[in-house]
Amino acid sequence: MSPLVKAGVMVIGGGEDKVQDRKILKAFVEQSGGSSARIAIIPSASREPEIIGAIYQQIFTELRAGMVEIIDIRERDSPTSVLAHEQIDKFTGIFMTGGDQLRLCGLIGETPFAITMRELAQRGRIVLAGTSAGAAAMGHHMISGGGSGDPPHREIVQMNIGLGILPEIIVDQHFHNRNRMARLMTAIAAYPEKIGVGIDEDTVAIFEGDRTIKVLGRGTVTVIDPGEISYSNQAWVTGATPLDLHNLRVHILSEGSCYHLIKRIPISPVL
Repeated sequence: MSPLVKAGVMVIGGGEDKVQDRKILKAFVEQSGGSSARIAIIPSASREPEIIGAIYQQIFTELRAGMVEIIDIRERDSPTSVLAHEQIDKFTGIFMTGGDQLRLCGLIGETPFAITMRELAQRGRIVLAGTSAGAAAMGHHMISGGGSGDPPHREIVQMNIGLGILPEIIVDQHFHNRNRMARLMTAIAAYPEKIGVGIDEDTVAIFEGDRTIKVLGRGTVTVIDPGEISYSNQAWVTGATPLDLHNLRVHILSEGSCYHLIKRIPISPVL
């Protein structure tokens, strides 16, 4: 890996600026090595992978990445997937687009390519970014659908298995933009050993090697920490019965703030 690469996992809430200053996408290219970046685009979540792949390829090329390739995987264990696995070491950054997280995981989840991608990301050997569906798939437990506008209850969220890049968290994207606080709280009530991370549009949570989350973008990152929860009725209520969740900790972080995953504390920006 180039010494210019600042390895990390970038979890983008979707709706990132693709036209004006492109702050988040520019940060991904810079993290991946700038003019030396060798980027792979994974558009498998999309029903129109050719179109979405070409859009990001043009953007990253305009941002002066050294090399940009599209890895268009449409079948599990296809020749494209096998070739991507064989060539994965040549990339410094991998970008997973939006679409449908169930489609993404169905096509690449636990394939040799995805396993190696996960290992490289966790060892700090590549920069891995995902937006929208690509963000939702980062955890082991993945939100695959649900509602909004209701209080937390068991039927407001559907869960599946994600890619396990960040197994200690559950991600929700387009967060405040689509009023998804209740469904992330419900997911965390079901898996209280995890930390919930809700990411607004045009906002990224950057998971760095020192186990901190750095926030960049125009929105916020919401951290839901159930570590000190004192009471929950999640185990026995059914249907749309509202949940009781006592002493659930919630932090709202904007650009410049950080969160320490091990210490479970927010870090205020330096003024």
